[in-house]
Amino acid sequence: MRKDDTVVVYKLDRISRSTKHLVELMEHFEAKGINFVSIQDKIDTTTAMGRFFFRMLTSIAELERDIISERTKDGLTVARARGRNGGRPKVESKKIMLAIKMYESKDYSLSQIKVVTGIGATTLYRYLEKKESSSETPDRTAI
Repeated sequence: MRKDDTVVVYKLDRISRSTKHLVELMEHFEAKGINFVSIQDKIDTTTAMGRFFFRMLTSIAELERDIISERTKDGLTVARARGRNGGRPKVESKKIMLAIKMYESKDYSLSQIKVVTGIGATTLYRYLEKKESSSETPDRTAI
């Protein structure tokens, strides 16, 4: 589609099932200079009222996102106040060191390491990466 083309639908629910998706489509159309007309809903973005309607719709969708964000943050704050930190439990450093030693010995497969330590491949690789990056820090006296 090009600038000044017009997308025509019979009804809004024919183009989108959610407000969020509809707003994203409208923003895309607006950015490309594409007009939008919904026959049954009597919306036409070539008119001032049609543009106003979609600006209102965008504002409502933004308000909805902000409210969800605030509720989530409030919920996390309440949970932390009750002593819940969320996330996965931390892995014991003894298990991490054992997994690294097993991996570096090349005598064990990743599945064997997981059975013994409970540490999966992705987590093990992350700890190996951290270990390498901390051992590669440059010696400041050589500068």
